[in-house]
Amino acid sequence: MHPAPSVIIFNTFSGLGFGLLFWLGMGAIVPTGIGAFIWFTIAYIFAVGGLISSTFHLGHPERAIKAFSQWKTSWLSREGVCAVFALIVMALYGAGLVFLGTRYAIFGIVGGLASLGVVFTTSMIYTQMKTVPRWRHWTTPAMYLLLSVGGGALLSGQIAYAIVLLSAGAALQCLSWLIGDGRFKASGTTMETATGLGGIGKVRAFEPPHTGTNYLMREFIHQVGRKHAQKLRVITIVLAFVVPVILLLLPFNHILASLAVLSHIAGVLTLRWLFFAQAEHVVGLYYGKR
Repeated sequence: MHPAPSVIIFNTFSGLGFGLLFWLGMGAIVPTGIGAFIWFTIAYIFAVGGLISSTFHLGHPERAIKAFSQWKTSWLSREGVCAVFALIVMALYGAGLVFLGTRYAIFGIVGGLASLGVVFTTSMIYTQMKTVPRWRHWTTPAMYLLLSVGGGALLSGQIAYAIVLLSAGAALQCLSWLIGDGRFKASGTTMETATGLGGIGKVRAFEPPHTGTNYLMREFIHQVGRKHAQKLRVITIVLAFVVPVILLLLPFNHILASLAVLSHIAGVLTLRWLFFAQAEHVVGLYYGKR
């Protein structure tokens, strides 16, 4: 699929922001006053900034508010409802720390869990898509949650947790790629099923269905070369997981911690680009592109 920059930014930074809110809510760090204001500002810039960036991929961003009405059937709508709830509850929790110097644990716990709920609902937008076999697997929501919690641990200075979670993230991402590479073929979707002509024999593309491009071809039939993808996978693992873990294992200082965060963000941006670029949509079969 075509990796839209706005969606990549959304998936990267909203996950980090809500991951940081989770650790703040769980009381991993309990800042007060101006310190709390700074921590929550960082988390909200990431979380809200990521959510806002996602609207730029919509044909009519001004209609985004309508997504909230379909929460019974749409994971996108559930994501929006969950995000608003989490941000409001965490704002109340943060206000207690900033203005009263008091931690209201119930707000923190509920808001922290709701923050993970936002990440889960985001992942399910992609996991429930039958048309993209690579995504339709338990590793998709698991990786979203692990990246969010691991990235949040890194941002909040939870070194021991970050090392474990990022190491687990590297292993799970490799497993996700290993399984995902074979899911399109295993889905059983072919040129015959895509065109509905399988009953008369083997089908092959003779000419394109039309002479020009259309929305489906622009958005869903992006292809990335195998060698190019393998190089980007190595870059992803090194930047998102290996470098941060190595830096965290060294004697702590703020420069190394900052480099670990920057490396992780760069790696996750690459990971998210691959997440979309390697997603084989079955509509490509109709156009003879798979």
